[in-house]
Amino acid sequence: MDARHILRQYFGHADFRPGQRDIIDALLAGRDALGVMPTGAGKSVCYQVPAMLLPGVTLVISPLISLMKDQVASLIQAGIPAAYINSSLTPGQMNTALRRAAQGQYKIIYVAPERLTTPDMAILAEQVPVSLLAVDEAHCVSQWGQDFRPSYLDVARFVESLPVRPPVGAFTATATARVREDIARLLALRDPVRVTTGFDRANLFFDVVEPKDKTAFVVDYVKRHEGQSGIVYCATRKAVEAVCQSLVARGLPATRYHAGLSDEERRRNQDDFVYDRAPVMVATNAFGMGIDKSSVSYVLHYNMPKDLESYYQEAGRAGRDGERAECVLLYAPADVQTAKFLIRSSEPNEALSPEEREAVYRQDMRRLDAMTAYCRSESCLRARILAYFGEAHEGQCGNCGRCVGDYILEDVTEAAQTVLRAVSQIERHYRSGLGLATVAGALYGSRDKRIIQLGLDQTPFHGALHALGRDRIRAVMERLIAEGLLTQTEGDYPVLRVSEEGRLARTDGRTITLRVRQTAKPAAAPRRVRPEARPDDEALMQLLRSVRMKLAQKERVPAYIVCNNAALADMALKRPHTPEEFLEVNGIGEFKAARYGGAFLAAIAEYEKAK
Repeated sequence: MDARHILRQYFGHADFRPGQRDIIDALLAGRDALGVMPTGAGKSVCYQVPAMLLPGVTLVISPLISLMKDQVASLIQAGIPAAYINSSLTPGQMNTALRRAAQGQYKIIYVAPERLTTPDMAILAEQVPVSLLAVDEAHCVSQWGQDFRPSYLDVARFVESLPVRPPVGAFTATATARVREDIARLLALRDPVRVTTGFDRANLFFDVVEPKDKTAFVVDYVKRHEGQSGIVYCATRKAVEAVCQSLVARGLPATRYHAGLSDEERRRNQDDFVYDRAPVMVATNAFGMGIDKSSVSYVLHYNMPKDLESYYQEAGRAGRDGERAECVLLYAPADVQTAKFLIRSSEPNEALSPEEREAVYRQDMRRLDAMTAYCRSESCLRARILAYFGEAHEGQCGNCGRCVGDYILEDVTEAAQTVLRAVSQIERHYRSGLGLATVAGALYGSRDKRIIQLGLDQTPFHGALHALGRDRIRAVMERLIAEGLLTQTEGDYPVLRVSEEGRLARTDGRTITLRVRQTAKPAAAPRRVRPEARPDDEALMQLLRSVRMKLAQKERVPAYIVCNNAALADMALKRPHTPEEFLEVNGIGEFKAARYGGAFLAAIAEYEKAK
């Protein structure tokens, strides 16, 4: 039996995706591997296939309980004996799992990194040969990553403590070059095969919008996408509560998730989302890394995240089944200050020296600058993301809000020159400089206490841009920052400066334009068309979804674990009539075919007979 046979038999795929075969071959040959692959690209297959071919057991280090639960449920549904060992188990369940593991009843065991140093794991490692160790979310080992977890530093010591060192595979979806080097060093990988398949998720549509009322935007968006599953990320618990309450008040099936809820409520709400009882989840970033739900059709960001790594990871929870999905970020200038506050108030890593903590802080601020530049970008958003991760892109993807959005270019040169003159005067008269909000308020003509105290109401530029309105003044200033004509100093209270290029722009006749969206709604994502699809496929899809839900309820598993949306679409397209034809559906392995094929085949036959 070879790797391709395992892929077909258990996972229902005829061939490997890019990069998977290289990693699998390396691990089977006893060599370490480092895989950087976008969410939905099939990282788990890279260690699950070798696990079925190697003797003994494969240990998978995973950071979140919910992720282990979903992965194990999916493996069991595919006919692969698997289990997890973590703090969610009762003492009796833990003893049972360890006993069965010692008896060799599992091929794959998921383990929380915190458990690696326990006596139970030391005993298990002596009793059961570990043939492969996989580290999921491997960027958690790096202090330069966005999700540093000190417990990941124990992985290398655990590997060295094993009677025989197995090959080690490390996997992540978002890692800059610096983080990739950290992963290899801190996990003590030995001459690993390095595979980076690219960060592009072609099925995801990206957009950034600046609505006047974010909550109204979210409510309208969710209404227009009723029947679909989505996630709304908010930066604070307060925002989560307010947005969720607004959705529920309008009869929309939403639930919430944040660290202020009890463990029991978080678990219950998460299950409601996973099982589609509440298909819309409003959450802080505490939610999601452990969710394997493949049928998420959209991810909205109510606030701007602190960095592009986090944004891409969170947005990447949409469209994991390969179907078209939308990722929309709702931007407001105030989000930048919120993100800075969150960075400053984060718990310091006591394992680092003061100098290292300062370096991490500066790194966090640089990442925030990159995130802000993405939001302000007037060019292709996908190209921005890929460039950040070191991947080239032609710059016109045709599948983001900047490439297909309803925009016009507005000439704001006159207003821009007024801003540059005002900041130049402030630099001369106010030694410490002033921040964006204060300067914008003065240009608008505000007479608040601070502006009067500073004497800005007596300057010639006070109220000079009142006709533009506050939002447009800030947009012009942010455009100047994005163009490099204005800069903001680092520190807790950043102030504006005119750059050298900005000083030249005051006299070189340069035209400054502002990209203005004509509608408040996000751009319409181009729909992916299946040329061979029949016109009545959607009616059949509804029937197949209904069959899937009944099977999921009977098995007490989420619907996407029975089969994902992509498998349903392929089923509707191919319309199998026999068990052999059902096995040709992409994503249906032998175990699932034997377990569920009869119900789906009967539904297809009934549908065609009725036609």
